[in-house]
Amino acid sequence: MVCSALRRVARMRVYLVRKASSVSRGHQHQALGSRPAVSEFTVGGAPGGLVELLGKSYPLDDYSNLSRKVLSRVGRNLHNKQHHPLWLIKERVKEHFYKQYVGRFGTPLFSVYDDLSPVVTTWQNFDSLLIPADHPSRKKGDNYYLNRTHMLRAHTSAHQWDLLHAGLDAFLVVGDVYRRDQIDSQHYPVFHQLEAVRLFSKHELFAGIKDGESLQLFEQSSRSTHKQETHTMEAMKLVEFNLKQTLTRLVTHLFGDAGAQDKIGWAFGLGLERLAMILYDIPDIRLFWSEDERFLKQFCLSDINQKVKFQPLSKYPAVINDISFWLPSENYTENDFYDLVRTIGGDLVEKVDLIDKFEHPKLTCHIGNHGDLLLSSHSPKTEIQSNNPCCGDTVHKLWRATDEAKTTHYLSYSS
Repeated sequence: MVCSALRRVARMRVYLVRKASSVSRGHQHQALGSRPAVSEFTVGGAPGGLVELLGKSYPLDDYSNLSRKVLSRVGRNLHNKQHHPLWLIKERVKEHFYKQYVGRFGTPLFSVYDDLSPVVTTWQNFDSLLIPADHPSRKKGDNYYLNRTHMLRAHTSAHQWDLLHAGLDAFLVVGDVYRRDQIDSQHYPVFHQLEAVRLFSKHELFAGIKDGESLQLFEQSSRSTHKQETHTMEAMKLVEFNLKQTLTRLVTHLFGDAGAQDKIGWAFGLGLERLAMILYDIPDIRLFWSEDERFLKQFCLSDINQKVKFQPLSKYPAVINDISFWLPSENYTENDFYDLVRTIGGDLVEKVDLIDKFEHPKLTCHIGNHGDLLLSSHSPKTEIQSNNPCCGDTVHKLWRATDEAKTTHYLSYSS
C-alpha cells in the first residue's frame, strides 16, 4: 500500500553544529511531538488565497511555490545596507563607473538603479528577453512563482526592457534575485546581481574610425559563430573590444593588476556574493545574511577600497547525521526538498549532497541515501548533538514535515 503511493526512499546525512546567536534569535522551536502544518513552510498550492508582499497582494494559484524562508528574505536589500560586504562591492563598482565613464557635461554616463522591486511579471523575466515559452529556464522547479503571471525575478535582466524603452543608453541595475537551487556553501536561494548595459548609436560607435561614416550597424546576412545575422562584422568587433576593455578596467579596479532599434550595445552581469567571497575570503554564502556583530563589524571601513579579510567566528567542526525518507513518485524535484530543508533548518543548513539511491525490483520502491545534509554555522562554541537541542529539534522537524507530506518512511542518524 505504501509503495503504491510512494516510489522512492531517500536517506540524508545530517551535519549539525550549534547555531550562532543571531540565527538562534530568529528560530522558533516547536514541541517534538507536534506536526508542522504544510502552510508553515510554503504559501503555494492554495488557489483563491492571497500573499502579501512589499505592500501588495497577489492571488495564489496552482503555480505558487514560495517558501516562508524565501519570503523572509524579500525586502532585506543587503546591497543597500551600509558597510555590508555586498554594499562595499556595489559601491566600488559604482565608483569605478562614475570615474571612468563621464558624459558630455561632466556627469556620470551610467545611471544606477538599486531599489527596483524584485517582484516582476513572467513577461518581464522571460518574454521581454525573447526566452521561448518552452525554455527550461521557466521551470517551476527552478524559479519562485507568486502565481502564473508574477514571480520573484531570477535575474536583474528582467528590468532591461523597461529601462531601455525609458530611453536609457547606459545603466547599472543592482538587486536581489531568486532561484531554487542546491544547498552548499556556494549556493543560496537568494543572491545579488549587478548588471551593466551600454548602447551605442552609429555615430558613437564609429566616431574616430577611418571611413566610419560608410560603416553600418546592421545588415541582413546569416548567423555565424562570430555574430548574429542582423549585425555587421565591423560593429560587432568594435562592441566586443569595448566590452572587453570595460571588463578589464573593472577587474583591475576591484582586484588590482592581478530595446533600441537604431543602436547596438553590450551587457554583462556579476554576482556580488562571488566577488565578495573572493575579495574578502568569506567561505560560506550564508554568512552574508548574518546579523552577528562579529561578522558585520569586520566590514565597517572608512574607505570602501580598504583591504580586509574575513576572520572566522568558529573553529569547531560540524556534527553528522543521516536522515532517510520516502519520495513521491511524481511531481517531485530535488529543489522541493531543498526548500523544505531551508525553511525548517534556516541558515543552520550548510550542505545537502546526494549519496545513493535504491529501487526495489518488485515493489517499485526507491530506497537509499538521498544526500548529506550539513547543518552548521560559524558560531564560537559547538556542542555535541546530544547536548544541543537546537540541532536535534531541527532534524526532528524535518522528519515530521516530510511525514506530514506523506513522504517520510523512516529516519536514521550517524555522527
